[in-house]
Amino acid sequence: MHEHDRGLSYDLPVLARRRMIRLMAGTGAGLLPLVGCTGSSSPTAVTSPSATGADAGTGTTCAAVPEETAGPYPGDGSNGVNVLKESGVVRRDITGSFGDSAGGTAEGVPLTLTLTVVDAASGCGTPRKEAAVYVWHCDREGGYSLYTEGLTGENYLRGVQETDEQGQVTFSSVFPGCYPGRWPHVHFEVYGSLRDAVSATAITSTSQLAFPEDVCDAVYATEGYGPSAPNLRRLSLETDSVFRDGHDRQLATVKGSVAKGYTASLTIAV
Repeated sequence: MHEHDRGLSYDLPVLARRRMIRLMAGTGAGLLPLVGCTGSSSPTAVTSPSATGADAGTGTTCAAVPEETAGPYPGDGSNGVNVLKESGVVRRDITGSFGDSAGGTAEGVPLTLTLTVVDAASGCGTPRKEAAVYVWHCDREGGYSLYTEGLTGENYLRGVQETDEQGQVTFSSVFPGCYPGRWPHVHFEVYGSLRDAVSATAITSTSQLAFPEDVCDAVYATEGYGPSAPNLRRLSLETDSVFRDGHDRQLATVKGSVAKGYTASLTIAV
């Protein structure tokens, strides 16, 4: 089993903090600065966790994306290689390795990932343009570049981009596999600017994106995904160590097919 966490000493305080916020959410408006905006006064607030630009005008509530552990391989170098300071990490297509790596390319079902960063304090109606998002995830066999045995010379499935006028970044990747003990996911960090990101400072938010079960089932029935299907059958979003206390703001909207590839989208309120 891959050791895709920093241990209970790191993960439990993060999860406990999330649960405390949820428990306090009903105590009144005093908590609103921590979790965003609620109420009917904002016509552009977001109710769907996966709403993007065109969908963002129909809801009545807004809450920041939950904070999560960055896992074992964060971009700030606190657990090894500081990949955010590597030349070439700013890119859209993250399927291949870059810089002085071994030059490999991750294989799998194509995935186009679009993340929209919005301002929770404004009711999610204001895009966070010129912010930055760093994403990273495992390959189809459940391994992480730079760290998993056999992949230490690679740095694929990692990249950062600056958000555009709509607060969006789009990455070309492959659908991640499912390794033992974790629901299929993508890690991401939001920074105030690209300058902050490539210097690995001033993280605004660290969280994870989850994939719908039916899409995972379809992908894991294809060649190359090895033990992902049986690993998934032992899991659920409700029992996953990260998503079990709520995933409504982290579950991506996914469209497409195995034959043509998938698109996944998620709005991130920070």
